[in-house]
Amino acid sequence: MSKHYQVPQFPEPYWRESVKFPTFPKLDKSIHIDIGIVGGGIAGITTAYLLTKQGYKVALLEAGKLFNGTTGHTTAKISAQHGLIYDELIQHLGEDKAKLYYDANEEAKQFIQNTIDEHNIDCDFSVEDAYVYTNDDKYVSKISNELKAYEKLGINGEIVDEIPFDIPIKSAIIMKDQAQFHPLKYLVSLVQFIKENGGRIYENTTATDVENGDHPNILTLDGHRVTCNYVVAASHFPFYGGQGFYFSRMYPHRSYIVAVKTDKKYPGGMYINAEKPTRSIRSTTTDGEELWLIGGEHHKTGQGKPTTEHYDALETFADQTFGIKEYVYRWSAQDLTTLDKVPYIGKVTEDQPEVLIATGFNKWGMTSSTVAAKLITDLISNKENKYAELYAPSRFHADPDLKKFMEINADVAKHMVQGKLEFTSASIDDVKEDEAKVIRINGKRAGVYREKSGEVHVVDTTCTHMGCEVNWNDGERSWDCPCHGSRFSITGEVLEGPAQQPLKRYKQK
Repeated sequence: MSKHYQVPQFPEPYWRESVKFPTFPKLDKSIHIDIGIVGGGIAGITTAYLLTKQGYKVALLEAGKLFNGTTGHTTAKISAQHGLIYDELIQHLGEDKAKLYYDANEEAKQFIQNTIDEHNIDCDFSVEDAYVYTNDDKYVSKISNELKAYEKLGINGEIVDEIPFDIPIKSAIIMKDQAQFHPLKYLVSLVQFIKENGGRIYENTTATDVENGDHPNILTLDGHRVTCNYVVAASHFPFYGGQGFYFSRMYPHRSYIVAVKTDKKYPGGMYINAEKPTRSIRSTTTDGEELWLIGGEHHKTGQGKPTTEHYDALETFADQTFGIKEYVYRWSAQDLTTLDKVPYIGKVTEDQPEVLIATGFNKWGMTSSTVAAKLITDLISNKENKYAELYAPSRFHADPDLKKFMEINADVAKHMVQGKLEFTSASIDDVKEDEAKVIRINGKRAGVYREKSGEVHVVDTTCTHMGCEVNWNDGERSWDCPCHGSRFSITGEVLEGPAQQPLKRYKQK
């Protein structure tokens, strides 16, 4: 942890402090509905909003509280500039599909702005230019190639050789007229519309499976059924994957954000560098004061150095570059990336057209979730959508998908074996307050965490998804799986899928 600044012990985004959240009941019986949607983030809520608007009877199920997942931990950029992606898309998918990708995200940005105007939503929306910058010679040519891609696709952009910060750079590419906002203020308004127009929302309701038949049934952890015509899996990781094997076709990574106050005036714009370690910079206003949001430091979930070191690195960067007057918030987020970096949106498998998914947004969930909501609504309404083929979950490209598929699953196999063979001589008595260690109980790997009160929690560290061994995340006080990104609380409850069952707990004698 930082030696200079007082920060919250447990990360929590500033978004949550300025919004009054509605509460919703838990599903306590089986119901019949037109559309069953699982997932209370921007993808699920926007889909429910659009379908309710069209007159469908919709039920939205959320395993925890609305907005608590990745949507509530975003940096909230509404942008079609997803890193240096367009030259890469042209190379691997062709110019036509690269153009479709840009158009879909640009339309999503416009949809968000139109919806804000339609409902007069006060959500701190502002139009900003988006920058990708570099100080690495290797990326200067990539930025040049990206501008050529912009020109081919008709994207409004340009290259500059400086940005308005005291950061050394050699080149930067600008995408004009992108945007940012307060995501939860926006979503609360959509939720209110859903509620007022007959939509049902259930919190603390965990969906576990889909039972197929004349009408699909969503099965819940409490034994209830939601019988419907269509199921939409809009949870962060699909709670149901059919035979799509999505856990093997995506990889999870965590990234970190610190929010600070500085004596400097923010110059406008949204910035992210091309090289590693990632540094993302933007600002927001809360309670009349300007906050600078500094993000980056992404890594594969459950792997790498202690997570608190990532926060320390961002704090050091912010202090050395801008000067910190006050270190206000810190939090992290988890994202899923597909083999070709294009989200999976559409039929879960070709032979299950009544089950649709939206996942793999690769850190760009504000526009990608909106693309998903619009596309899924069209599929359910039997309307033609020109983006359906681009985002189809069943797609597979030999290059680069096969190489990435092999790389992801080789990494999974390596960590599957490493965790089982890890040696430790630690015991419960070695664990200090607010500390965790891996020990052995009767030869089996176990994780111990001791709270500041002295209470001890011991869990079996074998992930309930596919049996990898979880590792301790000291930044979030969680047990994280290095194979597929499942995360568990100190008492073993599931925080992130694909795991659906909690870790086994050991009783203390």
